[in-house]
Amino acid sequence: MDLHDKEILPGEILPVVIIGNGPSGICLSYLLSGYTPYLSPDASHPNPLLHSKLGEQPHLSLLEQDLEYLCEGLEGRSSNPVAVLFDSLLLPDSDFGLDHTSPLEWRYEPERAVPHLVLGKGPPGGAWHAMEGSMLTLSLANWMELPGLKLKDWMREKRRNVRNDRATPAEIASYYQHYVSQMSLEQSFACGTTVTSVTRQPGSHEGSPPCWRVTGQQRREGEELGDGSSVSEEVPFSLLAHNVVLATGTHDIPARLGVEGESLPFVCHSFWELEAAISRGELDQSSDPVLVVGAGLTAADAVLAAHHLNTPVYHAFRRSVTDPGLIFNQLPKLLYPEYHKVHQMMTQQQYRPNPPPHDPAQNLRDHSTPSSLPPSSSTTSSSPSSYPGYLSFPRYRVVAFRPDQKCVLESDSGQRTVVQVSKALVLIGAHPNLSFLDDNGRSLGIDPNETISCRRNPIEVDPFTNNVVTADGPGMYAMGPLVGENFVRFLKGGALAIASDLAKRQKEGWGREEGDLTTDRWVDRQVTTQTEAEVCVVDS
Repeated sequence: MDLHDKEILPGEILPVVIIGNGPSGICLSYLLSGYTPYLSPDASHPNPLLHSKLGEQPHLSLLEQDLEYLCEGLEGRSSNPVAVLFDSLLLPDSDFGLDHTSPLEWRYEPERAVPHLVLGKGPPGGAWHAMEGSMLTLSLANWMELPGLKLKDWMREKRRNVRNDRATPAEIASYYQHYVSQMSLEQSFACGTTVTSVTRQPGSHEGSPPCWRVTGQQRREGEELGDGSSVSEEVPFSLLAHNVVLATGTHDIPARLGVEGESLPFVCHSFWELEAAISRGELDQSSDPVLVVGAGLTAADAVLAAHHLNTPVYHAFRRSVTDPGLIFNQLPKLLYPEYHKVHQMMTQQQYRPNPPPHDPAQNLRDHSTPSSLPPSSSTTSSSPSSYPGYLSFPRYRVVAFRPDQKCVLESDSGQRTVVQVSKALVLIGAHPNLSFLDDNGRSLGIDPNETISCRRNPIEVDPFTNNVVTADGPGMYAMGPLVGENFVRFLKGGALAIASDLAKRQKEGWGREEGDLTTDRWVDRQVTTQTEAEVCVVDS
């Protein structure tokens, strides 16, 4: 869709604008397009209490039911109750590696559709398209699929052999893009868009209600040059909406440690920088160790990539290996064997410092230097070379990076260690780009004094509606990593919560006021304003 209008017609208000076109935005668009979940008459759920509750009003769709009531008593791997509910209905008992049939059936009911627009910087799929260069594969386990299109079925059609239920990030990105087309959602997607401002608009004297104004720019390809290239232009747009959904993900800005020397050339903040170094032949078994900082899945990918090349690895992270908050302690071993292997490495191959010196002042100086030892040395690990070439530093933090490519690590007890490295990879997560909000959206977080982040400071929302608690007005929602849901498996619950709340609020009249943009008028506008340029949308 081409948003070449610099301003929508006066008085027209779109019901919903979704900022972000990754799996969060795509799933919500699916629910807002009239695809409605019901309990299948012949189905049963392995949880008898949940099945009994669903059977009390089988004529009602899931969107019309009391989600809080259905969530009572459910337990799962997410702290969001609706995420646990929806996951339990889409993938019953999947934590146990079981493949029960979902008790839900999906009915297309166009009369339920809520007009909406999905904005994104790139093609549908969001950050998954930025992962296309990855040499690693991801575990399918149905967790990354969206309702209505089985990922395994799509994979089998795409290629002849599916080995061990594996798929590359590029294939996952392609799946999401295909999903938008397969489900006929394209008319609601506007790609190549960058949102620059979201503000609350007061009501007018003419009776126009308060709403949200979303402004930004859309990239359009201009005329083609003689060499086959084309000149792109940025065209501004401005929209009014009753409701705005923040679904941008959190992959835009890599988190930094904020320590001395972090900007030195050998310090990287992206897994793809490691891949680039590998492709250039800069790392091999004779290289100095690579230091990986962080204990998330991206850090684990870096450990696996370096270990695959027999490049020595030092691995530093702040948590204990037994910390229940550590992601590896939350993943089923059966479904994620490669990450279980990394966790084993972290546990079995730990650095053991020399006994602290008698002089307490000595602790203030760097005194232990495993850089002179191979990471697999049994003198510095808890077991004799269980995983040669790897050494973990649990409950350590980086104090400084030095120009001579040495890194200073410090334990919880204050003991310092210096390591010599070839590269340092700081993979401690990322922050979302919320520059279109005042103060980058800090006021929306659980701690308004901290930057918004998936794990440490997510946006605070109502657990059953995903309404942003401290928004400037009603009708602002957030979902996905912005509210702490990093797995596609669970972010679908946010889509259910929002779609359910929007359906209830629509009945109360926010979509009926004079001047609002109805579905038919919105589609008509799309047809009459479409130009020859074909443009997509982004979910950053």
